[in-house]
Amino acid sequence: MHPAISTVLTRVAARDECDRTALPPLYEVVDPGALTAILESGANVTVRFAYAGYLIVIDTDPLEVEMIDEER
Repeated sequence: MHPAISTVLTRVAARDECDRTALPPLYEVVDPGALTAILESGANVTVRFAYAGYLIVIDTDPLEVEMIDEER
């Protein structure tokens, strides 16, 4: 698992005050294998997707993970 994906899961679980295993499966909103391939491609990309009530934004240059409440 790419570190950015792990960061997403850890931050969502922390914000929702639950264990990572209690979160909805990531594969229901994005293909984790394809996401990993994109993040490891070396390209300068920004990936956005909705997950568990948040807009997740992952930038690769530099590697940053941002969570935005979807209600904003």
